[in-house]
This record gives sequence, C-alpha cells and structure tokens, in this order.
Amino acid sequence: MLLIRCPWCGAREETEFAYGGDATVTRPDPTRADAKAWHDYVYVRANPKGPHHELWYHAAGCRRWLRVTRDTASHAILACAPVGPEPR
Repeated sequence: MLLIRCPWCGAREETEFAYGGDATVTRPDPTRADAKAWHDYVYVRANPKGPHHELWYHAAGCRRWLRVTRDTASHAILACAPVGPEPR
C-alpha cells in the first residue's frame, strides 16, 4: 500500500487518489506540432528507474492535484507538493 502525503489532508492511502500521469511530459504547441510530435507526446514515454515526478488527483479528499515524486524501483513516495495556484 502506498501512503501519499497530501499537503492539505495529511497521509492518505493511494486508493483515495487517481493517477494523473507523468508530470515531466510537455504538451506540444497545437499550432506548430506535426503528427510525429503528437504521436511522441501520446505514445512515447521513458520508463525511468528511480525517482520520477507524477501527477495525482486527491479524488476522495480535497480534490486537488499533487506533484508526487515516487521511486519507481521501490514505490516509495519521496515528496508531495501542490500543483498550480491555491483554489479560492
């Protein structure tokens, strides 16, 4: 079981969260990107071993996005931080 430390709610089980994907991928500019750029964005991903940045959504809690650093070899959660500006 993974425990993710939400900055607002504290440590919670992974089942409260929805995985949002790789936080290191940059979306291509839609006005300039060709088909290869979109193909690479959607389908081509690195499979790093070690610390990796991911996006997680606290669906069963505060409903905020987190940037989680997780070790892909051990699944240990190394850090959690808010994503974007604070909601009003």
